[in-house]
Amino acid sequence: MERAHSLLLNEEACSQLGEHQRAEFVFEWLRFLKKLLPATDRADVKKNQKRLVEQLTMVLTGSPGPPTRWLLAHCLALLYKVGDSLTATLMVDRCNDIIRSKDDSPSYLPTRLAAIACLGALYEQLGRLLVNTFKETLANLWKAMKSAESQGRYEIMLSVEKILRGLGPSAVPCHRDVYKTARGCLTDRSMAVRCAAAECLLELQREAVFLRTSELENVATLCFRAFEGSNYNVRVVVSKLLGTLLATAVDPEQATAPRQGSKHSSLEEVMDLLTGGFLRGGAGFLRASGDMLKGTSSVSKDIRVGVTQSCVVFVSVLGGPWLEAHFSSLLGLLMELVSHARATQTPADAVCCRRCVSFILRATLGSLLGEKAQIAASKDLCLAIGKQKRAVDAAMCDGNVETRVTITDVAASQHVLVCALLELGSLVQGLGSTAAPLVTDTSTALLDTVISVLLHPSVSARLAAAWCLRCVAVALPSQGAVLLDRCAERLHALKSCPEAVAGYSAAIAALLGAVQHCPLGIPHTKGKVVIGVAEDMLRSATQNSRISIQRTQAGWLLLSALSTLGPAVVEHHLPRMLLLWKCAFPPSIRDLDMELRRGDHFTWQVTLEGRAGALCAMKSLVVHCRDLLNDDVTGRLLTPLACAVSLLPVLIKSYGNQIKNASIVFRLRVYEVLALLPPKTYEGEEHFGVVLKQLVADLTGPENVACSELTLLPPLCHANDLVLLGPALHDMDQQYIEEQVCPNRAGGGTLEYDPFTICDKGQDVPAPPPPAAALTVAATQLFGVIFPNVIVPQRTQILEQFSESLKQLKGVRQLTVQTQVAAALCSVLKHLGSCCAGLGPEEVRRPALGLLVGALESPNPLLRCVAAEGLSRLVQVVNDPTFTVSMTLVCFDKLKTARDAVTRTGHSLALGALYRHIGGISSPQHLSACVGILFTLSQDSTSPEVQMWALHSLSMVIDLAGPLYHGHVEASFTLVLRLLLNVPPTHIEVHQSLGRCLNALITALGPDLQGEGQLVSALRTSCLVDCAVMQDSPDCLVQTQAISCLQQLHMFAPRHVNLASLVPSLCVNLCSSYLSLRRAVVACLRQLAQKEALEVSEHAVALVKELPHVTIKEVGLEGALFSLLDRESDPRLCQDIKETLVHMMTSITAGKLAHWLKLCKDVLSASAGGCTNQEEDADRDDDASVFHAKSDSGGPFTNLRWSTRVFAMECVCRVITQCESHGHPAHFDLTLAQELRLHESTDFLVLHLADLIRMAFMAATDHSDQLRLSGLQTLLVIIRKFAAIPEPEFPGHVILEQYQANVSPLRHATSRNGDGCRRLFQVCSAWIASGVVSDLRDLRRVHQLLASSLVKIQTGKEVPSQVYNEGTSTMETLAVLKAWAEVTGIHRSSQPHPPLLEEGCGGARGPGLLKLVQTDLAALSRLWLAALQDYAVLTLPQDYSWQLPAAGGTFYTAETVEQARPHYYSSWAPILHATALWFSSTGFIMADDGPANLSRPVTPTSMGQSASLASKSPEDVSADRLHLILGISVEFLCSPHSHDQMENISSCLRALQALLQVPWPRSKVGNDQVLSVELLSVLHRLLVTREAMAVQLAVLEVVRQVVSAAQEHVREKRHSAEVDDGAEEKETVPEFGEGRDTGGLVPGRSLVFGALELCLCVLVRKLPQLSPKLAGSPGGGQRGSTWSLSDSDCRLVASALAILSDLPSICSPEGSVSILPTVLYLLMGVLKELVQQLCQGRALDLVVTAALQALRNVLSSPMSRSEKSRGAWAHLLRCILFVSRLTDKASPVVDEVSLLTALTVFLLSASPEVTTFQPLQARCIDKFKASLETKDPVVLSKSYQLLVSVFQSQTVVAVPFIQALGGCVVRHLQGVERSGPQSYEELRAIQDGVKALEALVFAADKTHCPQLVAVLLPILISFLLDENALASASAPGRALHESALLDLMRIGPQHSSVFKALMASSPHMKARLEAAVKGNQETVNIKATQTPVPSKTSPSIQLKTNFL
Repeated sequence: MERAHSLLLNEEACSQLGEHQRAEFVFEWLRFLKKLLPATDRADVKKNQKRLVEQLTMVLTGSPGPPTRWLLAHCLALLYKVGDSLTATLMVDRCNDIIRSKDDSPSYLPTRLAAIACLGALYEQLGRLLVNTFKETLANLWKAMKSAESQGRYEIMLSVEKILRGLGPSAVPCHRDVYKTARGCLTDRSMAVRCAAAECLLELQREAVFLRTSELENVATLCFRAFEGSNYNVRVVVSKLLGTLLATAVDPEQATAPRQGSKHSSLEEVMDLLTGGFLRGGAGFLRASGDMLKGTSSVSKDIRVGVTQSCVVFVSVLGGPWLEAHFSSLLGLLMELVSHARATQTPADAVCCRRCVSFILRATLGSLLGEKAQIAASKDLCLAIGKQKRAVDAAMCDGNVETRVTITDVAASQHVLVCALLELGSLVQGLGSTAAPLVTDTSTALLDTVISVLLHPSVSARLAAAWCLRCVAVALPSQGAVLLDRCAERLHALKSCPEAVAGYSAAIAALLGAVQHCPLGIPHTKGKVVIGVAEDMLRSATQNSRISIQRTQAGWLLLSALSTLGPAVVEHHLPRMLLLWKCAFPPSIRDLDMELRRGDHFTWQVTLEGRAGALCAMKSLVVHCRDLLNDDVTGRLLTPLACAVSLLPVLIKSYGNQIKNASIVFRLRVYEVLALLPPKTYEGEEHFGVVLKQLVADLTGPENVACSELTLLPPLCHANDLVLLGPALHDMDQQYIEEQVCPNRAGGGTLEYDPFTICDKGQDVPAPPPPAAALTVAATQLFGVIFPNVIVPQRTQILEQFSESLKQLKGVRQLTVQTQVAAALCSVLKHLGSCCAGLGPEEVRRPALGLLVGALESPNPLLRCVAAEGLSRLVQVVNDPTFTVSMTLVCFDKLKTARDAVTRTGHSLALGALYRHIGGISSPQHLSACVGILFTLSQDSTSPEVQMWALHSLSMVIDLAGPLYHGHVEASFTLVLRLLLNVPPTHIEVHQSLGRCLNALITALGPDLQGEGQLVSALRTSCLVDCAVMQDSPDCLVQTQAISCLQQLHMFAPRHVNLASLVPSLCVNLCSSYLSLRRAVVACLRQLAQKEALEVSEHAVALVKELPHVTIKEVGLEGALFSLLDRESDPRLCQDIKETLVHMMTSITAGKLAHWLKLCKDVLSASAGGCTNQEEDADRDDDASVFHAKSDSGGPFTNLRWSTRVFAMECVCRVITQCESHGHPAHFDLTLAQELRLHESTDFLVLHLADLIRMAFMAATDHSDQLRLSGLQTLLVIIRKFAAIPEPEFPGHVILEQYQANVSPLRHATSRNGDGCRRLFQVCSAWIASGVVSDLRDLRRVHQLLASSLVKIQTGKEVPSQVYNEGTSTMETLAVLKAWAEVTGIHRSSQPHPPLLEEGCGGARGPGLLKLVQTDLAALSRLWLAALQDYAVLTLPQDYSWQLPAAGGTFYTAETVEQARPHYYSSWAPILHATALWFSSTGFIMADDGPANLSRPVTPTSMGQSASLASKSPEDVSADRLHLILGISVEFLCSPHSHDQMENISSCLRALQALLQVPWPRSKVGNDQVLSVELLSVLHRLLVTREAMAVQLAVLEVVRQVVSAAQEHVREKRHSAEVDDGAEEKETVPEFGEGRDTGGLVPGRSLVFGALELCLCVLVRKLPQLSPKLAGSPGGGQRGSTWSLSDSDCRLVASALAILSDLPSICSPEGSVSILPTVLYLLMGVLKELVQQLCQGRALDLVVTAALQALRNVLSSPMSRSEKSRGAWAHLLRCILFVSRLTDKASPVVDEVSLLTALTVFLLSASPEVTTFQPLQARCIDKFKASLETKDPVVLSKSYQLLVSVFQSQTVVAVPFIQALGGCVVRHLQGVERSGPQSYEELRAIQDGVKALEALVFAADKTHCPQLVAVLLPILISFLLDENALASASAPGRALHESALLDLMRIGPQHSSVFKALMASSPHMKARLEAAVKGNQETVNIKATQTPVPSKTSPSIQLKTNFL
C-alpha cells in the first residue's frame, strides 16, 4: 500500500495486482490523493493535471465500487478546484455521455453511478463556474431517472442535492423540475431513495421559496405519504424536512436565505397541516372521506410517529425563545389534537396518540427551555388541566341526567389530562428543588389542581394525576408526607365515592413509591396510617356493592405500595398483612369447593379482582422485603396460594367470557408470585401439576391471544443478536414513540393496564403491557422455573404436546403458538444453564431440538434469533461433545442444501451461536469448516439478508475462536475490505455486519497489532482503510461501527491511530441527531482522554467547523461536552460525558488550570434568572455583595440546568484535589506561586482563590438544594485546603482572612433538608476550627447557627408536622453535636495545657473561643454521652440485638435503627474525642449530672438518666462513663477497617490520651491489669497494620501513658504497704509488681510482656539489625541503614526506648530480673548501632539522648538496689557490656562521643558492684585512654567533660580512673605549650582538660592535694604568653592566655601556700606570671580611662526617601 502514496497513480504496480487487490490499491491511492491535493502547490497540480485526469477517468470507467466512486468524485472535483478549472466542462460532458450510454448491462452500472457521483461533486466544488451546463446536466439526469433502478435513483438524488448546494441561487430556474422529480422519489419503494430525496428537498428549500408558500400543503401531504411504510432513517430525515419547512413558513427568518416580504403562515395553519396528517394520513380528500364513511381509519402508526417527529423538529428549529413565547397557543393546539375523536378511536390508537403528544411536549419543553421558562410552561399546563377539569365537573354536576357528560366527552378530556399531567410531572421532576416556588405559588395552585383530577371519572386521568403527585414528591421530598396526609384525609372523607376511592388510593400508592427516590424518607408513623386505611377499605368493601371493586383494589394497592418502604417498615405490620391475606382466600380447599357452588359472575368478578390484588400485594412483599420471608411467613403465604392455584382451571369452565378479563389478571398474578418463590417451597403440593397444566393451556390453548413479540422475545435473545433486527430502540432518541411502530407489537403499554405498577421504582412513568400480553410473558417465565423440577416422563410428555399442538395449527395461529412455545423452551434452557442442571435423556432432547429447529426456520427473524440462542443453551445444558458436533453437522447440511434465505439465515446464525455458552471453539477443523461456509454465504450478493446474518455469525465465530482464529485473519480482512468496497450503499445492514466483523478481528489480534512485521503492517493498514470506508458511509450505525473499531485499534496500537484526523471527525458528530452515534463519539473520546487528554483538547480546538449549540474554538472541547451534558437525557451518555471531562482534567498540570476554572465559572453563571432572589439580597450584608450569584449574560452558555451546574461544582472540587495530589507545591503556597509567576508563564490554584470562593458561594446560595450541597462541600474543601496558607503582604495573617466577611451567606444557605443542614454544620465547624478568624466578634454569626441548633436540641421542641423520616432528625442532631465536638476538639488540641475553662481573649484557636463555647459545654457533654451510648448499643453484634432498647435510643427510634446507624458511624469519633477532652478538663467530675434536655423523652439508654444516677454512686457513674469511652475505642480499633477511617483512628487515640492525662481514669486503668493488657494488645495490632506515622506516634504515647499508670499504681501499693507495715519491718513488705515471687510473665495477661512486645516491634521494624534473624537479610544487616531513618522514625524509636526503660519499675524484683536481659539487649543494641555510625541531624540526636536517658533510668531503677534482685542485676549488668562488645578494642566505633557518654552513664548510675568489676573497669579505662589520644578536638573535649563527672563520682569508682587517666591528662596539657591551640575546638578541649585536672585536684584527699596543685599551676602558667608573643598570637592562643590567667587568679588564693612555694622555687614562672598580670592590668586601665566620644546616632527607623 505504500506504493500507492503518490500524486500520480503507480500504474506499473497496479497492473501487477489481481482484480480485488487492484481495487484496494486504487482506493488507497484516492485516499492519499484526497489529503495530498489541498497541500500540494498549485503549479505542481496544474503540471500533472492532464495525467491525473486521465488516470481518474480510467478509474471512472473501471466499474468502481460505491466508496471508490464517492472518493473518486471528491478527488476529481478537488483537482479542478485546486488546479485548472477551465477544462471542467469537458469532464462534465464526459460524465453526461457515460450517463446517456445505452449500455444497460450490470457491469456498466458502476461506471454510470460513478459518473453521476462525479457530476454532483464537480458542481458542489466548482459551483457557478459550471452554471452554463447545469440545465443540460439536470435534463440528462431526469432522463436517466426514468429507467434507473434503486441504486441509480439513490445516486441521482445525492448528486442533485450536491448540485443545488454548489449552485445556490443560480439553480432557481430548475427548482420546479427538481421538486417534481424529488416528489416521486420521496415515496419510492426503496428506503434509501426516500432518504436521499428528503435530503435533496431539504437542500432545495434553502432557495426555493415556493416550497414553504404555495406548495407547502402539497409537500406536507407528500411527506405524510413518505412516512407510510417507512423505516427509522426515513422518518428522521423526512421529519427534518417537513419540520424545517414548517418552521420557515411560520418564521421566514429561520430560512438559510430569507426573502424580503415573503409570505409566512400562522402557527394555527401549520398545526392544521400536521393535525390533518395525523388524523387522515397522506390520503387524498376522497379516500379519507370514504374511510370515514366506512368507519375505518387508514392512518398508520408510521405516519403518526413521523408527524410527531416533524412537530418536534418544527419547534426545535424555531428555538426556545419562540417556544417560550408561543407555548400557550401550541399547547392548546396539541390538546385539540389529542382530544379529537378520530385520533382515539380504539384503545391502541388512544395510547399511541397520547404518547405522540407527550413526546412532543417532552422533546421540546425538556430540551429547549431553561428552568425559568419551564416553570412558566408548568403554569400553562396547570391552567390547561384546571380548565379541562372544570369543564368535566360542570357537565357532571348538571342535574339533567340526559344532558350529563357523555362517554365521548370524558374520553376526550381524559386524554388531554393524561398528556398534560404526565408532562407537568416530568417538568417538576426535572426541575427538582428549583420547582419549590411553582408548588407554593397560590396563583397557580398546582397541587390543588392536580389533586382535583383524582376525582375524574376516567381511570387514566386519575392515574396520571397520581403519577404527577409522585413526581412532585420526588422533586420536593418535603411535600411527600404532607401530600400523603392530605390524600389519606380526603380518602377517609370521600370513601363512599368510587372515583375518590380509586383516585386517592392511587395517589397514596404513588407517593409511597416516591419514597424509594427520597433518601430522607417519610415518618415511620405514615406506614401505620396507610395500613389503617387499607384495612378500612378491605373491611368495608362488602358493605356497598357499587364501590366494592374500588375499595378492594384500593386496599390491596395500598398494601402493595406499603411493601416498597422496605423491611424496616413492613416487619412491624407483617402480622396484620398476613391476616388480611388469610381472610382474602378460603381457609382450605374444602371451603373453596363450597364457595364455587354459589355466586354469580358479578360476585366472582369482584372476588377475582380482590384476590388478584391480594396476590399483587404478596408479590410486592416478596420483591421488596425478601429478608422477611422466613419459613414461617412463607408457609403462611402458601395456603392462600394453594387456593389461588385451585381456582385457575375452574372458573373459565363455569362462567366463560363473562369473567374473562378478571380471570386473565388473576392468572397473571398467580404466575408472578409463583415465579418469585423457590419451586422447592411448593413443588410437593398437590397443585403443582395444576399450575403446569394451566401453563401449557395458556401457551398453546385456543383462548390464548397473540402477545407482543417485543415484550416476550428480546429478553430471551442474546443482546448481540438483536442488532440483526435493525436499530435498537434504546439507541434512539425517539424510543418513546418508535416502539409504537415496531412490527408485531400488540399495542403500547399504559398505566391503566396495571395500576399496581404506579409504586414501582423508576423515574419514568410505567408502561405495563395489556394483561393478556403480560400473562403470556409471566407464563413463559414461570414455565422456565417450574419445568426443571418436573420428572423426566412428564417433561417428555409436555414437549411432545407442544409439538402436536404446532402440527395441528396453521397460519398466523401456528406462528403465534410457535413463538410462545419457543420462548417458554428458551426460558427453561436459560434457567437450567444458570443452575448448571441437565435437560434429561435423549427422549427429552429430541422434541426440544425439533421445536428449536422449527423455530430456527421461522419467517419471523426475531424468533430465529431466539431459536439460535435456545440451541446454544441446549448445547450448554446437554454438555456432550458428541451432541455439539451433531448439531454442527445439522447446520452444515442445512446450509449446503437450503436455498431459501430464511433457512440459510437461521442456520448460519445457529452455527455461530452454538459454542457461545461452552467456552468457545477449540477445534481447528471445525473452525475451518465454519469459516469456509460463512465466507461463501457472506459473498452471496443476491441476498443481502443472508450476507448480513452470515457476517454476523462470522463475527461471533471470530470472538469464540480467539487466538485459534489467527490463521484466518488475513483472509478475513481481505473479505471485509472487498465487501466494503463493493456492497451497494443501499444495503446498510450488510455494512453494519461488516463493521462487527472488523471489530471482532481487531479484538482477536489484540496487542499483536503493535508489531512491525510486514504482515501485521498490512493488516493494520487494511484495518485503517476499512474504518475510513465506514466513516464515509451515510448511515449513522455504520459510522458508529467505524468509531468503535478505531477505538479498539487505539487501545491495542495507539501509535498507529492519527488523533489529528480522528478527534475532529469525532467532534463533528457530537451534535448528531442519532443517539447511537453520539454515544460512540463520547465513548471514544473518553478512552482517548484517559491517556492523551491534552492532545485531544488541542486537536478539537483545531476543528474549524462550528457545532450547532456551542463553538469549540471559544469554550474548547470541554465546554462543548458541558453543553452536550446539559441537553442529553440518556443516562449512559451522560455518564460517559462526565467521565470524559474527569479524564480531561489531567490537563490541569499542563497549564490549563485557568481554562478549567473559567469554564466552571461560566457554567455556574449560566442559569436563567440568577441564583439568588431579591429577598435574600436584602438580608445580606454589604460586605458579602461581591459574591452575589448573578447571571453573566455575556457567557458562552445560557440556561444550563441545575444538574449540569452541580457537576461543574464537582469539577471544581476535583480541580483542587488534582492540584493537591499531582500538582506543584506552589498551588497552595501564595509566596512561591507569586515568585514563580514572575519568572515562568505558569499558573497556580492559589492565585484563583477569589474565583473559587465566588463559585462556592454562587452554588451555596442557589435555589437548587443539590447545588447548595455541592457549594457547601466546595466551601468546606476550600477552608480545609487554604486555611493555613499565610498572606505574604501581611505577616502573621492568612489569605482567607480577607474573605471572612463573606461567610454571611451561610445564613442563607440553610437548606430545607437534613443533608443541607449536616453539610452546613460541617462548614461552620471547619470555619471556626480553621483559625482564620482572629477576632471573636467575627465568629458570632457562624457560631449563632450552631448555638441555635443546639438550643433546638435541648428544648426538645417536636416538629409540629414531621415531613421526613425520624432518621433525618437523628442525622441533624448528630451533625450539630459533631460540629460542636470538632470545634471543642480543635480548641482543646491547640492548648498546651488541659484547662478548657480558661478565661481570656484570643483567636479562634486561643482560649478566647471559650467565650463562645463555655456556656454550652455542660449541656453538650451530656448530649455527647447520650450519643455515645446510642452508638455503643447500635454497634452490638447481631447476637446481642435483643439488648437493643425496645423504645429506641436517645436520638433514634426503634423503627429507624437501620437508617440511624450510618449517621452514628459518621459522627461518633469527634464526639468521643470531645467527650474525653471534657472529662480531661473536669477531672471526671460533672457539675450537674441531671438529665440533659433532649429532643426526645429521655430513655433508659441515656447516660444522664436520673434514675440510674440515683441508684448509682458517683464512682460507679464515672466508671460507666470511662468504660463506655474505652469500650467504643477498643471495639473500633480492634476491628478491621479500611484506610479511609484514619481520622476516626486518630480521634480514638487522642481520646485515650486525654483520658489518661487525668489521675482518676489513669488510676482505674493502672488498677485493672486485664483492661491494660487488652488495650496494649489492640494498640499493638494497630501499630502493625497502620503505617501512618501520626497514628504510630499516638499509639506509643498511649502505651507510655498506660505504663505510667501502672507505675503509679505499683508505686502507690508499695507506699501503702510501707506505711501500713512500718519502716522497721521493710524486709517483710510484700513485693508488688508483675512477676511476684516467681518472676514469670504470662503472655496475654502480662502488661509488661505486652509492652515489651510492642517496643520490640517498633525497634526491630526500624532497626532490623537488632534481630539476629534479620541481621543477615538483605534489608536488615547492612550498615548505614540506621541513618536512613526519617525524623518521624527517630521519634518512634525514642518513644519506644522511653517506654522500655520504665518497664522494670512496674515489675517485682523477680520480674525485673526476668525482663532485664531483654531490656538491656535492646538498649545496648540501639546504642551499638548508634555508636558504630556517625550521628548527624537533630532527629538522631533525639534518639541518642533517648537511649542514654533510657539507660540511666534502667540503671537507676529501685530494683537494682532491692535485696532480692540486687545480685542478679549486678551480674546481668556486668555481662551486658561484654555481650554487647561495646568496650572491645576491635569494635568499629565511629561515634566516640556517644559511646563515652553511655559508658559514663553506666559508671555513674550503676551500683558499685557493677562498676568496680575489674575486667569491666579496665575496658572502660582503655576506652577513655584511647579517646584522650585522639586527634579530634571535639571528641577530646567531650572526653574531658565526661571525666569530670567520673572524677567527681563515688570514690570507689573514681579512684581507678584517676590513677589510670590522671597522667594522660597532665601529659596532654603539658604538651600544649609547644603547639598552642590552632582553633576554638582545640581551645575548648584544652579548657575542658584543665577542668578535668581541676576536678582531679578537688577529688584528691588533703595529703595529695598540694602535690596535684603543684602540677596544675605550672601547666596554667605555661599557657601564659609574654608581651611579644601575645601580640602575634592567634585568637585562640590569646583566649587561652586570658583563660589561664583567670584560672590562676582564682586557684592561687585557694592554695596560697603551694602557690607561694612554687613562685619562690621557680623565678621563671614567677616572672612570666607577673608580666601577664601587669599586661592585663594595663589593658584594664586603658579601657577604663577611655571616655566615650559623643557621636550622632542614626535613627532607628530609616526613611526610604530623603525628604530634605
